Amino acid sequence: MPVPSKEVLPPWGYALSGAAGAVLANTIVYPLDLAKTKLQVQKKKSLASDQDTLEKGQASNEDYYISTADAVKKIYKKGGVPALYTGLPGSLLGVASTNFAYFYWYGFIRLAYQRKYPSISTAMELILGAIAGALAQIFTIPVSVVTTRQQTEETPSEFLKTGKEVIAEDGPSGLWRGLKASLVLVVNPAITYGMYQRFRNIFFAGKANLTAYDSFFLGALSKSMATVATQPMIVAKVMTQSKPKAGEKRFNSFIDALAYLFKNEGMRGLFKGIGPQISKGVLVQGLLFMFRDQVELLILLIFRAVRTWRKKTALLK
Repeated sequence: MPVPSKEVLPPWGYALSGAAGAVLANTIVYPLDLAKTKLQVQKKKSLASDQDTLEKGQASNEDYYISTADAVKKIYKKGGVPALYTGLPGSLLGVASTNFAYFYWYGFIRLAYQRKYPSISTAMELILGAIAGALAQIFTIPVSVVTTRQQTEETPSEFLKTGKEVIAEDGPSGLWRGLKASLVLVVNPAITYGMYQRFRNIFFAGKANLTAYDSFFLGALSKSMATVATQPMIVAKVMTQSKPKAGEKRFNSFIDALAYLFKNEGMRGLFKGIGPQISKGVLVQGLLFMFRDQVELLILLIFRAVRTWRKKTALLK
């Protein structure tokens, strides 16, 4: 049953649909997210000039991963299926809270802007997305910090216990490690959602409701562009939030992490883990938009049914 395009949800409706879509999508592809994090935080054991020889020599190391498939295989070998879902509860809490906050603020700001200026340019889509992303990050980054710590520890603790460990080591401010990088990275969802709206106008102009396939296509295309543009910052953020192994350098800022990567691993290091990052990002974003749009449609239909019921009830009185 189609819903008129002029019918819109309140901000909380967009937030709920976005959070639901994010939880479903991230649950499906979580092992890729774990492998991506493992690849991004590991450091080269030496500065051997022959990169291929170096990686072949480390391929047999159970704690070193040379590819997404290698990471998934070794993680599974070490702890079975449960190991592939290490930190899942915290991660889902993170994506639910982040996406709820993002879509709430994005919907709120976008609706407020459209009341004055019905037509939104690509540049303004990016600005609105960046503002919403910044607001979301400030409130939800502690969950991201704890989840990253869980994913990179040898023997991860429960979510709350890990959070207490972070506070014990760095104080309350430790829960906001990587905030600067996260604020810079708001351009990622800004590019993603801005491009999503723009591509929708280009490819599906005049189409009131998208199919699940249409939403997946737009989400995957938009996320691919955003990931390539921001990958170095994504790697740096993960490195600042992770707990280094004994003897390894700890990074106090994303600039410090970027400098280390470029000096020791070159441009290749700046794009470390981009394979699983794009794979995970494309799948998550495609599924997120697919689920989100269907949940939005469901909520709109419920709104319509409630309004109809209220009208009938009022007439009976």
